Amino acid sequence: MNIQNPTPTQGYPITSLLPAHRAEELTKGGNLAHIELGDQLYTLRITRAGKLILTK
Repeated sequence: MNIQNPTPTQGYPITSLLPAHRAEELTKGGNLAHIELGDQLYTLRITRAGKLILTK
């Protein structure tokens, strides 16, 4: 059996294979959210220009 990963030209964007989260949902309508990774705490910020910044 030959299984291939779908490519964007096959109609399945690669990003659809990854978990997706809306930044607005993570920040509950605000512009800041904390994200934990192991014992580290990061801050996700949505800027006024609509960009994302992740800081430690």
